[in-house]
Amino acid sequence: MKLSKNIQSTAKKVLTQEAEAILQVSAGINSDFEACVEHLLSIPGRIVFTGIGKSAIIAQKIVATMNSTGTPALFMHAADAIHGDLGMIQDGDAVICISKSGDTPEIKVLVPLIKRLQVKLIAMVSNKNSYLGQQSDYILHALAEQEADLLNLAPTTSTTVALALGDALAVCLLECKGFTAQDFAKYHPGGALGKRLYLKVGDIYPTHEFPAISHTSSIQEAIHEISSKRLGATAVLDAQGELAGIITDGDVRRTLENSKDWSAIVLADMMNTTPKTIEAEAFATEALAIMQSKNITQLVVTANKKAVGFVHLHDLLKEGIV
Repeated sequence: MKLSKNIQSTAKKVLTQEAEAILQVSAGINSDFEACVEHLLSIPGRIVFTGIGKSAIIAQKIVATMNSTGTPALFMHAADAIHGDLGMIQDGDAVICISKSGDTPEIKVLVPLIKRLQVKLIAMVSNKNSYLGQQSDYILHALAEQEADLLNLAPTTSTTVALALGDALAVCLLECKGFTAQDFAKYHPGGALGKRLYLKVGDIYPTHEFPAISHTSSIQEAIHEISSKRLGATAVLDAQGELAGIITDGDVRRTLENSKDWSAIVLADMMNTTPKTIEAEAFATEALAIMQSKNITQLVVTANKKAVGFVHLHDLLKEGIV
């Protein structure tokens, strides 16, 4: 195998060329693009993406992006469309056809069939004067004058430009719709990303027993509660069952270390009467932010102003929030 002596320069050239092509497409964004977005916002149906070859692969990725950001979309392979898959297109849909040349045989066969269905046809095409460009209601101009390989044959720059233009379209649609992080979480419930967006403190704290003692309890009872519940702390409740404070294992050690007469120690000597709390309905990420800002490892969880449990830093680590 003959190795090129210019591997680094070739890689940089490819990336630079593709980046410049994207900037060129960006400079061409105009009112036509805006009109296309406005139409897609107005339709009651889905966006059907189609293409052939590498364009089909790009179409599938854009479909995935659209669906995950609140815009219903589906993929229809251009070759399969003429063998029954045209039935995927319904009234109220719009079709985006991706093709660099806009003149491939499959596209020339498919376009008239789509036009018969009386849905808007949008071309994502490099050559605006192609058959596809001329037959379309809107054009997303994915200009790619030169592919990145020396032979100017392999779909490289053209597919990168189409993918980036698809991302731009998806983001415009989500922003116009007011798509929120909570909406995003609905479509991404799995993994650490999803959990950061939807997991609440109330989903976590019930996995533990609630370490709690009365304000009249002994020091020995407090230490036993901290040790047995294994959260490094215990809540202290007053006569009405309200949160009076908390005692952590650190509070115990510091108090004993600074006291000459352990027999004289009472709960009030150890107790923090202004503990940090968090509502059960708060997001787990809020709990993490408080722990990090206050340099603590647990928070008392409250619901309807009553202490109901603890959430610990280890819980957040286990859930992948950290």
